[in-house]
Order: sequence, then C-alpha cells, then structure tokens
Amino acid sequence: MKKNIRNYDLDDLKEELKNLSEKPFRAEQIFSWLYREKVSTFDEMTNLSLDLRKKLQEDYFVGSFQIEHKLVSKDGTKKYLFNVCDDQNNLIETVLMQYHHGFTVCVSSQIGCKMGCKFCASTGIPFMRNLEVGEIVQQIMEIEKDENIRISNIVFMGIGEPLDNFENVMKAIAILNHPKGLNIGARHISISTSGLVPKIYELVDRQLQCTLSISLHSANNETRSSMMPINQTYPIEELMDACRYYIEKTNKRISFEYALAKENNDNIEDAKELVKLLKGMLVHVNLIPINQIEDGNYIKSTNKNILKFRDYLNEHGIVATIRRELGSDINAACGQLRRQNLSEKRGR
Repeated sequence: MKKNIRNYDLDDLKEELKNLSEKPFRAEQIFSWLYREKVSTFDEMTNLSLDLRKKLQEDYFVGSFQIEHKLVSKDGTKKYLFNVCDDQNNLIETVLMQYHHGFTVCVSSQIGCKMGCKFCASTGIPFMRNLEVGEIVQQIMEIEKDENIRISNIVFMGIGEPLDNFENVMKAIAILNHPKGLNIGARHISISTSGLVPKIYELVDRQLQCTLSISLHSANNETRSSMMPINQTYPIEELMDACRYYIEKTNKRISFEYALAKENNDNIEDAKELVKLLKGMLVHVNLIPINQIEDGNYIKSTNKNILKFRDYLNEHGIVATIRRELGSDINAACGQLRRQNLSEKRGR
C-alpha cells in the first residue's frame, strides 16, 4: 500500500530516503518541493532524477483533499468541510479566521472525538480515527491554496482532542514550524486540550514553544464533570497540578478557555471559585459565549453576565478577555457542519 509522503517530518523522510539508498540531501529537496513549492505530484520535483521520481511514485503518494463545502460568514470567517479522500471519504472541518495580525486556521486533529463534552457539536457523531500527520498539515495547505494567502497562526481547536493524537500532532507541528517546512513560528501555534493530564506532562518534556490552552469551563468538579466527562478521570486538582508544573518548567502562560452557559457556570459565585483556583498562576482566561448546538442543554449567557464575569476576574488579578464571536452565521463551532452533513446523509 502506498504511503502519504506528507506523513513524514524531515528526520523521518531522511530515513525513508536512506531505505531507498538515497542521500539525505534528497529528503531536503523533497521537503522543499512539498512545503516551499507546494507541488502536488512527484513529476514536478524536477531536480530529482527520473529514477528517484519513479521509486517515489511506486511507494508513496502526495496527499490532497477535496472541498466538500465552503461557508463564508459576513464577518469574513470561512469554514471548510474537507473530504480527506480516504477509503471511507471521511469529512473534517477547518476554519479560517482573519485578524489584524494575519490569518489564523483552526485545525482538526481527529475524525470525530472521544471526549464527549456536552456542549460540543462533535459529541454524538461517531469517532472514526486519528488524523495522520499529513492530513493535519494538509488543512493549512489546502486553505492557503484556495485563498492564495499565507497562514500565520495555527490553533488546534477543531474536531478532536489534540493530545489524544499526541505523536501525530507533534510531528505535524514539526513540519509546520520547520524553516524548510511551512515556517510558522512555534509561538504562533496553540494546542488546546480538554485536560489529558499525562500528556500535559509529556508536552513539557518536548520543550515546545507553542501555547497551551486548557478547556476548563468550571472551577468545581461537579459542574465540570457534568459538562466534560474527562473530569471524572482527571479531576480539577490533578489538572491544576499538571498546569502548575507546566508553568514552572516552561515559564509560559497558560490560556484557560471558559465557555459561559446561562445559569450553569456564569454567575459571580462561579467567578469567585475561578479566581480562587487560578490566583497566583501565570494565566489568561479566554471567556467564550457558548454556541448552542442541536439537542444541546446549554445556551449562551447574557451579555450582562459575560461582562460582569470578565470584570470580576480582572478586578481580582486574573487577566480575562472575551473571545470575539466569529462565524456565528455559518455554524463555525467545531463539528456543526460535519454533524449536519451526516444528518442529511442519514435522512436520505
């Protein structure tokens, strides 16, 4: 079976070329063709010998996606539903957002998600598999090609739990960050997790310069467990120990994601608990007006409560901002487009 050549970072590619009895510099040439020149066939790699191109064609392919749907918001946000062109024609979502500092892409790391967060549109649709390294990178490349732009920031906040696909995400970041790859600075890459505690410790060992975001959503175990089943395995106390260790060893700030749901986690008592939990830590709290999903039990907090919550945190020494709502008119929350597509297919 042929292998997707985009699944290899530069070090792995050198090993693959070694197995083909080729010199390591050939791997650098191929890497450059893939990510600098962004070619889609081996025939375009004109500084490789015909013999090597033939070898590559026999054993590998250059991955590509098809755009199944593309939605454009009135605020400029663009949501892609990609067909990953595997045996099952699986679908993933990727979102392009424009800010004053450049273009940001929110990528998926899995086809489906195992975490079962009650407020997430990915819950209730089947988990299929982890995305391969090349499939993670391909999301950025397809959008750059479609929009004729240069992506400057990546957030791993799409479908799936990035740390549940740890090795593939790490290798994808190596390609994204490499000067001969897509050359996106590590500080411009953010990894979000629902709280896989052992992987947070492992992330420290990797000594990456990426930003870590934690989906928290409550400062007490009862409420958080009702929203996020992962909290039953790794309760807040264990999660916060891992976060303190991360900050101590990396000296990097953690961003805590907090989705505000009306009459659930959005009152001043909740804010007080959050201040107590985070006091003295190097953190930033990103407040998110929650997106209501089909058959979901949570609805967005009122603007008044959101502002009061933010102001309370700031007044008590916790830096907090409200995430700007983008793409609300195109169901930009991760999983909604894939969920809708699957529902339509079942209804046929």
